[in-house]
Amino acid sequence: MSRIGKQPISIPDGVLISIKGSEVTVKGPKGELVRQFDPAMKIEMKDGEIEVTRPTDQRDHRSLHGLTRALLSNMVIGVTDGYEMRLQIIGTGYRAEMTGDDLKLSLGYSHDIQVVPPPDVSFEVGERGQSVIIRSIDKELIGQIAADIRGLRPPEPYKGKGIRYEGEWVRQKAGKAGKLGA
Repeated sequence: MSRIGKQPISIPDGVLISIKGSEVTVKGPKGELVRQFDPAMKIEMKDGEIEVTRPTDQRDHRSLHGLTRALLSNMVIGVTDGYEMRLQIIGTGYRAEMTGDDLKLSLGYSHDIQVVPPPDVSFEVGERGQSVIIRSIDKELIGQIAADIRGLRPPEPYKGKGIRYEGEWVRQKAGKAGKLGA
């Protein structure tokens, strides 16, 4: 049995969960999330906890068991605490700034790049425009937005310039060696 899948999810105070077939709605102090799960997985509430069970030990059901439980747990954590991801902007002249709710990035291109946040997502610019904080209640959405922003100027291996996740280590290359002779 899946080690993750068999763990129950405790429901904190202030969180309401409704299960209608394979659709689960989680409401909390920060917002509401709705997700459709595989109908084979059995999701039920027992004594203030959510339990996920699988019908058989087939490979597909085993893989969906832990996934379903992890997604449900992420929904509960999202509506209670929320999620945040931090990006670092490294490079001379590279910076971020807020224009209203939008994020304006200067990344060495001939034009600035405007990033419009989807609903339930907020941006914040950190120290001297060298970091961006992305906040949301949806873990999947926040990861996709962070990956899209990082993809605008990924860190390059020679000087390390670009956008990287906070704490990401970029392996540096040596660069070209001087020519001998000639």
